[in-house]
Amino acid sequence: MKKQKKHNSALHELQGVEKPKNLSNKTALKLKKARKQKQSISELIKGILAANKTALSRAITIIESTAPKDRADAKELIQGCITHANKSIRIGITGVPGVGKSTFIEQFGTLLTQKGHKVAVLAVDPSSSLSKGSILGDKTRMEELVKNKLAFIRPSSSGDSLGGVARKTREAIILCEAAGYSHIVIETVGVGQSETVVHSMTDFFLLLKLAGAGDELQGIKRGIMEMADAIIINKADGENLKAAKLAKTEFNRALHLYPPKDNGWIAKTITCSALKNQGIQEALDLINEYVTQMKDSGYFTSKREQQQHFWMLQTIENRLKSDFYDNPKIKRALKQQLKALANATTSPFQAAAYLLSLHK
Repeated sequence: MKKQKKHNSALHELQGVEKPKNLSNKTALKLKKARKQKQSISELIKGILAANKTALSRAITIIESTAPKDRADAKELIQGCITHANKSIRIGITGVPGVGKSTFIEQFGTLLTQKGHKVAVLAVDPSSSLSKGSILGDKTRMEELVKNKLAFIRPSSSGDSLGGVARKTREAIILCEAAGYSHIVIETVGVGQSETVVHSMTDFFLLLKLAGAGDELQGIKRGIMEMADAIIINKADGENLKAAKLAKTEFNRALHLYPPKDNGWIAKTITCSALKNQGIQEALDLINEYVTQMKDSGYFTSKREQQQHFWMLQTIENRLKSDFYDNPKIKRALKQQLKALANATTSPFQAAAYLLSLHK
């Protein structure tokens, strides 16, 4: 038997553990990659809890991914952050393009950071229905806020998501809360899509309007008006000041025509000039008044619970829909049924019943 060489120095390299003979190089590489990925997700969670913006951005990219391989990682990220979430005030802001949402959010966010709060802005940009491309211009429009250490801005493409809200905005909120952001602002596209989705994930719903836009009474969307907890007439400065005050009166009259909200809150209308940084403090005072009143009555907590139930059911529906259309058998049969519909050899109801029967 060969005698092993004795090492008197600590500065020598020990022989590593040999790879098992039954383990191929390809399998070993996969295991190594899996361990590295596992460590990476664990490090991301630690980074998020340490308020690292780079880690937060990377994590949101993973949960927004539609790739099947990222599903497990996204689930692990949410599980690692969920116990540290649910401690923020979530504010939804909507309004037509040109109303000044980005300018308002920048001034509003700056005011919050001046008071020592951390604010995260999840801005959902308009995107092409054909290419799914996104303008992603919020970081350009909010030049000062994006440089603020207490602020985090995340633009996302709305894609084909209902209400212009990115598919994973709900999960992004959880990650931002785990990173210690006390105020989460969700900016919607505001181009006529349903705003029910953003209302279902926020505590306070703010509608920005313009004076003299012809919608003081006639063009008001009943649904949005009923959901709004406050209306702000923006650009109330210079020659627009008189028109803004008139619009404020008209909107307040219109709000009194709606039935009272279940939570007892009476929606209010105020004016502001985001460009001149006027009326921003009044907006924050209004939101704080709402939050205090809702927490005292217990409605704040009950609303959060209702939202959790809604998103559980919504997630089930989305997964069932995704699994259905991703089924190879369904894909083939769907093409055949579409041809049959075009040839008038079947009805939409018969075609649907047939496709559903294949998925059992």
